[in-house]
Amino acid sequence: MKKVVTFGEIMLRLSTERFLRFSQSKSFNAMYGGGEFNVAVSLASLGIPSEFVTQLPNNEIGECALMEMRKRNVGTNNILYSKDRLGIYFLETGAGTRSSNVVYDRANSAMANITKGTFNWKEILKDASWFHWSGITPAISQGAADECLEAIKAAHELGITISSDLNYRSKLWKYGKEPHEIMPEMLQYSNIILGDIDTAYFMLGQNKVNPNYQDVKSLPKLYDKVFELCPNLQTMATTLRYSVSASHQRIGGILYDKKNIYDADIQEVTPVVDRVGSGDAFMGGLIYGLLAHETDKQKAINIAVASCCLKHTIYGDYNLVSPADINNFLEGKNNGKVSR
Repeated sequence: MKKVVTFGEIMLRLSTERFLRFSQSKSFNAMYGGGEFNVAVSLASLGIPSEFVTQLPNNEIGECALMEMRKRNVGTNNILYSKDRLGIYFLETGAGTRSSNVVYDRANSAMANITKGTFNWKEILKDASWFHWSGITPAISQGAADECLEAIKAAHELGITISSDLNYRSKLWKYGKEPHEIMPEMLQYSNIILGDIDTAYFMLGQNKVNPNYQDVKSLPKLYDKVFELCPNLQTMATTLRYSVSASHQRIGGILYDKKNIYDADIQEVTPVVDRVGSGDAFMGGLIYGLLAHETDKQKAINIAVASCCLKHTIYGDYNLVSPADINNFLEGKNNGKVSR
């Protein structure tokens, strides 16, 4: 069976109790999460062997993070350790018209302090068929960006499918570089990209165009510019998210393969239990869909949207759904009745 390797940072997630502001909280719920790790968990839950590569602190908190990976059936054969700390993020969950808020505390973490040449990527990837990374990793430090590029180049040389989620986080790019200075070299190797058109243009140093996703026929020429700048690109997908409120989301998706454009129906998601990680769920569903239905791109984007919608109903960073859950959603069996 095909194995997917992901690379990034796992963090301790400290979230307020339901709907409380930071200033109201006397305690935080402790969990773990991180973009690329969330994708690995999604894939493992869907029956795809996945391996997560990262650097952890050599202390009890690092051991707890490792236990979490194993608990979620994610491979841990290529975890390294350092004397540094585990990154943390604080989450204040929004409701109604009040948005959720994230505060990062990940400076000088074990992953942020990583340096080029830390991992032997050709050895790590020798039995993999897919490598996934996101724009979060090159955003946390120059060293993380350099090492991520090493992984991407190794995957390209080995002929492994490379996917990337653009995942722009304005609160992270703080080490003196802008995305357009780092991302173009990395994205040129990607075969699958997830992201909206304007984010791709921004990261590739182009002017934004404010695409109209309702006018599907206008999109191919806008996507074609990304394909022109990323010569190995085969497929680009975009999550369509319309936020009615923090408690009500409308989710859809578009996939373009340079020949045809596929769009999934917009789904109503309300109430929202936890929005965090829903983009990672979309990415995990997309990878799963492309692996399971290589010739059916419409099926792949439908699965990605279903995965994203289901994640909104699950507390925590991870999308803990099975193929049966996705099939039930796609078949319209998501009516909330008790399964007996």
